[in-house]
Amino acid sequence: MNQELKEKIQAKAEDLGINKIGFTHADPFYDLEAKLHAQQEKGHHSGFEHKVIEERIYPERIFDQPKSIIAIALAYPSKMRDKAPRVKGERRGEFARASWGTDYHTVLSKKMDQLIDYIRSEAEGDVSFKPMVDTGELVDVAVAQRAGLGFIGRNGLLITKEFGSYVYLGEIITNIEFESDEEVSFGCGDCTRCVDACPTDALLGDGRMNAQRCLSYQTQTKGYMPKEYRRQMGHVIYGCDICQIVCPYNKGIDSHFHEEMEPEPFNTTPELKPLLTISNKDFKKDFGDMAGSWRGKKPLQRNAIIALANYRDFSAVPDLLNVIENDPRPMIRGTAAWAVATITKKRPNQDVLDFLEESVLKETDEETVAEFTEAIIELKERLDLIESKRRDT
Repeated sequence: MNQELKEKIQAKAEDLGINKIGFTHADPFYDLEAKLHAQQEKGHHSGFEHKVIEERIYPERIFDQPKSIIAIALAYPSKMRDKAPRVKGERRGEFARASWGTDYHTVLSKKMDQLIDYIRSEAEGDVSFKPMVDTGELVDVAVAQRAGLGFIGRNGLLITKEFGSYVYLGEIITNIEFESDEEVSFGCGDCTRCVDACPTDALLGDGRMNAQRCLSYQTQTKGYMPKEYRRQMGHVIYGCDICQIVCPYNKGIDSHFHEEMEPEPFNTTPELKPLLTISNKDFKKDFGDMAGSWRGKKPLQRNAIIALANYRDFSAVPDLLNVIENDPRPMIRGTAAWAVATITKKRPNQDVLDFLEESVLKETDEETVAEFTEAIIELKERLDLIESKRRDT
């Protein structure tokens, strides 16, 4: 069953810097069918997944006569070698680890293309391939688990023995038949640290999640972030690593195999205030190569505003008022109004309140008017309370 070719591919994968490789059959992923339909029916999907569930389950729906699937994993860093210098009064946000370095889609795709070229040169007959990274039809972690790379943990991530869950995954469907590698048994036992640590209760405890509640998902949406998630977001303006950080399998894991995955400290932990008014040109230059830029600058600017509010950075109020005055996007203006009220809650200012009351008169979007109105009410109540206490004394 092409054992010699398989061994050659394994050796070539090592030469290419692929950290793990596994082989599995191309039978349907029957165990996913009920789970994926239930996820969709309950509204637990993110909307970023491939839309046709059957194509995520049946490889033959997306590839002519599939025989095998080759799964690969690349390990990525969990700690930064260098950090941006700490400057008093300079507030920085953070990108989660999956966005460090060059976009992993690009890195994995290049590795898989090189591997495919090699297989073509070594294989006999008419061979065909379909590589996928993250945005393809198949469920990456399901393929990787069946191919023996690791097991799916309670947080829904693939956990490997050597690199924990800090791995990027890709797969290649092919019409070449290979012997399947042995699956890895579930290894979480009774541990529920990730479930307990998730600040939004997104993890269901069995490898599934309500993606709508996941902070990583919330940082990637383009509309208003629901208020219940804003404080939970902290200063991480893209993604979330909490369920990985607390995982025992990740203790002491920090892989530095791929130079292109090394984080650049100034864009991995960017200054927040400059992000509020960054141009499209500068955004592309500074962040365009990162996975976290795929949704454009709008979500990141909204998240930067929320992060400044979470810092309670009073020095950011003029910048936020400038956003309210000059930014053309209602959602950004509304989020800035909320942030101003959040930051100045303990030190409310009549001039700021007057500014918000004048600004809301220009708004027509319903959600944005609501954000301004709530901010105005909060500041009014606070000012009234302070005035009441002053009179009592």
